[in-house]
Amino acid sequence: MNQPIPATALQLRSLVQADGTLQISLEPTPVPAPGPDEVLIQMQATPINPSDIGLLLGPADLSTVTVGGSADRPLVTARIPERAMPSLVARVGESMPVGNEGAGLVVAAGSSPAAQALLGRTVAAIGGAMYAQYRVMPAAQCLPLPAGTTAAEGASCFVNPLTSLGMVETMKREGHTALVHTAAASNLGQMLNRICQKDGIGLVNIVRKPEQATLLRELGAQYVCDSSAPGFLSDLTGALAATGATIAFDATGGGTLAGQILQCMESAINRNAKEYSRYGSAVHKQVYVYGSLDTRPLEIQRTFGMAWGVGGWLLFPFLQKIGEPAAQALRARVAAELKTTFASHYARTVSLAEALSADAIAFYGQRNTGAKVLIDPSR
Repeated sequence: MNQPIPATALQLRSLVQADGTLQISLEPTPVPAPGPDEVLIQMQATPINPSDIGLLLGPADLSTVTVGGSADRPLVTARIPERAMPSLVARVGESMPVGNEGAGLVVAAGSSPAAQALLGRTVAAIGGAMYAQYRVMPAAQCLPLPAGTTAAEGASCFVNPLTSLGMVETMKREGHTALVHTAAASNLGQMLNRICQKDGIGLVNIVRKPEQATLLRELGAQYVCDSSAPGFLSDLTGALAATGATIAFDATGGGTLAGQILQCMESAINRNAKEYSRYGSAVHKQVYVYGSLDTRPLEIQRTFGMAWGVGGWLLFPFLQKIGEPAAQALRARVAAELKTTFASHYARTVSLAEALSADAIAFYGQRNTGAKVLIDPSR
């Protein structure tokens, strides 16, 4: 490649200060030369996922956001509530790079055959610090995108696709036959619907607004329950009875929803119970929390017997648990169906500097359905 590579480039970093101030900035960072088994990627597309927002903004009060600095080097500050500071002790004083995944053009490569084979290719990668103009990655951790695939099309080919596939794989490995998903109108939720429709798996979608329910039904979802509707619990019980779903993945993480799901699972199971047991049904019911859209404490009222569980679920520990061959099989499916099952849609594309504007932060900071933002660091 003859493209000139700068000595330094901008990287987005998030810093929590001891006085409870969040500071987000674009910092000049040396552009390293790739090692023998590494490649240098000029980043062209990287999504703002909910997991990225957790590091980028943390628990900051978005009503206190101020933007200073210059147009090309904005400096964002916001206040972090005092009650949230104890959970951030390990972050205080450490400027942290942000961005889980992304895609771009390989502009330099190390001497190994694997690295050289990627030179000039558009690749996707995951590994953190992706909100940057350049990123060095091991060649083995890069996914060459199929011919004709843009960086924007491949930018989100790890977190949401592998999370949705991981949910289905967890369901199968734990002996369940159908599943429940909350915040189901999200990009991830739409992917999960396409997977379940393609694979013939029963899926119960829980949303928070009527328009989200309409969106999913228009996309072919059969079971959609609106938690804001008066008949939500009855609707949910009916959908659970129809599908036999006994495992749920909850993106809200707080409030009463997880407990309501378990309660409705028990009610659905008891519709066909042959005899009464004071210990409840013997069918295990499981809710995995994988997000924190609801920051309230998780409330569980035990109205569903003794065969139940609530726990956390994260993608990377799951991939480590199933082992590299199984994880590679999931990645291969993503690559094969990147423009269909695993297609992502974005409401906005912004530059690194534009991502730090007050308007952009207010837009993606709410984590609303249909508000997914893509950063193009090359702009």
